[in-house]
Amino acid sequence: MTYILVINAGSSSLKYQLIDIDEGHIIAKGICERIGIAKSIISYKADKGDKFEKESPMKTHEDAIKLVLDLLTDKQIGVIEDMSCIEAVGHRVLHGGEKYSEPVLIDDQVLEAIEECIPLGPLHNPANLMGIRGCMAAMPGVPMVAVFDTAWGQTMPKEAYMYALPYEAYTDHKVRRYGFHGTSHRYVTGQAVKKLEKLGIKKEDTRVITCHLGNGSSLSAAKGGKCVDTSMGLTPLEGVPMGTRCGSIDPAIIPYLMGRTGMNAQDIDTYMNKKSGVYGVSGVSSDFRDLKAAADQGNERAALARKLFCYKVRQYIGSYAATLGGVDAIVMTAGIVENDPYIREGILQGLEFLGVDMDWEFNMTCPRATDLEITKPTSKVHVYVIPTDEEMTIARDTAALAL
Repeated sequence: MTYILVINAGSSSLKYQLIDIDEGHIIAKGICERIGIAKSIISYKADKGDKFEKESPMKTHEDAIKLVLDLLTDKQIGVIEDMSCIEAVGHRVLHGGEKYSEPVLIDDQVLEAIEECIPLGPLHNPANLMGIRGCMAAMPGVPMVAVFDTAWGQTMPKEAYMYALPYEAYTDHKVRRYGFHGTSHRYVTGQAVKKLEKLGIKKEDTRVITCHLGNGSSLSAAKGGKCVDTSMGLTPLEGVPMGTRCGSIDPAIIPYLMGRTGMNAQDIDTYMNKKSGVYGVSGVSSDFRDLKAAADQGNERAALARKLFCYKVRQYIGSYAATLGGVDAIVMTAGIVENDPYIREGILQGLEFLGVDMDWEFNMTCPRATDLEITKPTSKVHVYVIPTDEEMTIARDTAALAL
């Protein structure tokens, strides 16, 4: 058995999974919450055990890592004998700028590069650094690997990632499209390519559109398994509407609203990131289950929010089909479309001109969050539902580099 610890650190939280990479199996997982805040709490669940929670002081991410290791090695509920069983640690890192297009072993140079990207990822990169440094302090000598969320978008051609701003915005301030959800898009694209290869399509010829649609949503177009475009931009705000994010809008709306309402830059940023999206349109919720329940009861704004979301996703699919010169597979992944057949239907209706021949009855009755195809066997374009697995991808990347 080869154990890889996967860490996803936030500013006051730390998610973790211990994965047996040989078996492709999660051994234990949990989350540390309220790090640096009163009443910190850690949750832990072993594969064959009950969920365990306890309140324990965690002033720093190093404290959180030590608590995680204590639980993993606990005599009663732990799953490993001691810390030496952990072969390596994989860290999800949001932003690697243009420096990294692949996972990388962490050293001082990598830490410096992550720090340099803080202006591009001001909320996430500092937290990612705290998680890495906390692990380094608690686990000296254990190899650490950074897997960058932005790495997937580094294969985009320049005409796809540039904005039509004065060129100095790019050269002096690094303003360009980076894209996010990269680890998820890479994983499901790879799964789709394998399916298409079994159908006789060569990998280098595959044309895949992936739809990562959860509370945060993005789409990506891949040719030959490589990203050629993606919907999120300099920040995760661009693209389709999301739970609370507005997605792409006329940029002149921003100064217009600031002038009309007196909002400052921070206010308008919160307005677009936290108060918009399907939540802002519906006035009900950012959760698509709540929107459906409200729509079923006659709430017109909730119904509009769902229709607007489907319309915008369908627009991106059409534009990416043009970018790719056709499409062989469309992938649905992440919480909304893994579980909501009505949203899948709303997105995919009208795509018959691309060669999509849906099995609408199966779409409505198929098991949720299961790897399957929802188009008919004769369909020219294959629509797959593929549950994403970012943590397993990070674990495999880590093992490939560190072991």
